[in-house]
Amino acid sequence: MAKNRFNRNWMNAHLSDSYVKRARKEGYRSRAAFKLQEIDEDARLFKSGQLVVDLGASPGSWSQYVIRKMGREKGRTKGEVIGIDLLPVDEMEGMQFLQGDFREEETLIRLRQMLGDRKVDVILSDMAPNLSGIAVADAASMEDLVDMTLDFAREYLKPGGAVLVKCFNGQGYNDILGKFRQTFTSVSPKKPGASRSQSSEIYLLGRGLKAIR
Repeated sequence: MAKNRFNRNWMNAHLSDSYVKRARKEGYRSRAAFKLQEIDEDARLFKSGQLVVDLGASPGSWSQYVIRKMGREKGRTKGEVIGIDLLPVDEMEGMQFLQGDFREEETLIRLRQMLGDRKVDVILSDMAPNLSGIAVADAASMEDLVDMTLDFAREYLKPGGAVLVKCFNGQGYNDILGKFRQTFTSVSPKKPGASRSQSSEIYLLGRGLKAIR
């Protein structure tokens, strides 16, 4: 009974959420688009002609935002997004989608084939582990995802490119922040207004890869 009441309360709050209503009105697949929009309006991440990789892309609202921001010319998107997720994502123009686990070598091989010898302008990661409720284990799982994203960035990000990842402001956060500062010349934490106030999620933006020593 208590669980059903919780589910009803969550659904009522979700449906009355101003960002949920706005997402429906503007045709976005989820309210998460406005988190990225707020960060982009502050940091100016996206422009026409870019190659963007969206890790943890489902349901696709971040890719939608990027594609809209890059614009169109002669009926085609002026740029490209490559999205990856364990879950399927409905097709959208301007996006190539790879369904698979970013943590598995098979998926990385397929991603490398899609990229060829191209370098990436922006890497986005809204990935998060399935949380167990055990703080130490959840922090380690989150850090593993960030580590893999940073490894990918060192291989494929343009020198002046940017990486934006989700993490949690709690146990393990300072370790992740330290790794970002070791990897990038500029690091900024971001907590967009569209992020629910009760959520501990926070985004880290790294720009300018440091030279590997």
